[in-house]
Amino acid sequence: MSFKLTERLLRAGFVGCISLIVMALPAISQTSKHVILISIDGFRPDFYLDKSWPAPNLQAMMSAGAHSKGVRCIFPSVTYPSHTTLITGAFPMHHGITYNTMPNEDRVYEWTTDSRKIKSETLWQAVRKAGMKSASVSWPISVGAEIDYNLPEIWSKTNMSDRRSAIRELATPKGLFEEMEEYAIGKAEINDLNLQYLTMDENNSRMAAYLIRKYKPEFLSIHIVGVDGAQHKEGRTGEGVLKALASADHAVANIMDALIKAGIKDSTTVIVTGDHGFVDINKVLAPNIWLTEMGIDSKVGLEEPVAKFQSAGGAAFFHLKDQKNTSLLAKVRKKLAELPELYKSLFRIVERAELDQIGADPHASFALAPVKGVYIKDNSSGPLVSPTKGGAHGYFPDIPEIQTGFIAVGPGIGKGLVVESMGLEDVAPTAAALLGIKFNAPNGKVVKALVRN
Repeated sequence: MSFKLTERLLRAGFVGCISLIVMALPAISQTSKHVILISIDGFRPDFYLDKSWPAPNLQAMMSAGAHSKGVRCIFPSVTYPSHTTLITGAFPMHHGITYNTMPNEDRVYEWTTDSRKIKSETLWQAVRKAGMKSASVSWPISVGAEIDYNLPEIWSKTNMSDRRSAIRELATPKGLFEEMEEYAIGKAEINDLNLQYLTMDENNSRMAAYLIRKYKPEFLSIHIVGVDGAQHKEGRTGEGVLKALASADHAVANIMDALIKAGIKDSTTVIVTGDHGFVDINKVLAPNIWLTEMGIDSKVGLEEPVAKFQSAGGAAFFHLKDQKNTSLLAKVRKKLAELPELYKSLFRIVERAELDQIGADPHASFALAPVKGVYIKDNSSGPLVSPTKGGAHGYFPDIPEIQTGFIAVGPGIGKGLVVESMGLEDVAPTAAALLGIKFNAPNGKVVKALVRN
């Protein structure tokens, strides 16, 4: 490994914590009878470290328990691969979810929602093997998962705004969503579970709270989404971000109240984390235009193009249809090497060795990691660089702003404890250790400071 590569990976927190061998973590003494895993999409450490943010419940949890000043993300730092890492302790290379959208059986790119696509053991599976019960609300790629009470993140194939009908159809057990309408959220309209409205976080947290009160599962996972949408629209700061964070904070309060009502607060550890942070953006880069200039059509149809840059927000991964086509790869590399410095300054090339070290897509020849402020799109025509505004993620994890947060409070968690170093892949094995169950984590490790025997 080169010195520069080692230095960069050390800065991102990867070297020394990666194992390419799947090992079963032995069961240890159970610390908590229940673990609640809350993921706030776009969660940032400053939301609880800086008291000027409207997050009194999160800040109180930080004071009462443990927290990290920053959790190193995966690459690309986007929602679906990241949530799969959170629930498996594996990097994308091992759990198989490398991007938000991936080709289905008909080679059409779509959001992956079927849990059977996950190649690594999930926490839900480990909980079931241990004879415990699990529940989940709006977790990415949880359709058909081995969850006892499951309200998956899913939407109608004909209307992405309609989650209600799809959740009703695919909930486990059948009739669970109707139970939610009767006892938790009332008769739901389409917009009551719509990403465009903060009522989605409120209703999802009410459903999670009901599951806690009624069924008392040993493990519950929930995905809170509004903060992500607000930051995409406004960037890291703005009135909408303040409102979305306040809404997420209230959703957490609903869950904490439910633990008290269920009589299990003192036997429950609550983990609040996220999938990525956010970076303010001002430029859009479309690297597929360079392929167009070379006479290569990078558009994805029923057949994969001979070459393409697959964008992932703050990253792009170069793919060859034929990975043995070294002559074409050399031509593309030559094209990049001969670019004017004006364009070269917008990104760096992440080589295959570095992608292997961080467990990224094993099929990519290399990746482009843009500098802060630059967002990558798939466009193969139009302007190469254009202005934009708002926020984005997907960036290589050596950018500080892309780190997510972590708070843990409950039995055995030391008050005021600061976790100095951890990665997203460490959350799942730590949750399993708190429950005292065996779990296969290909890459993650237990944060030992949080698990006291």
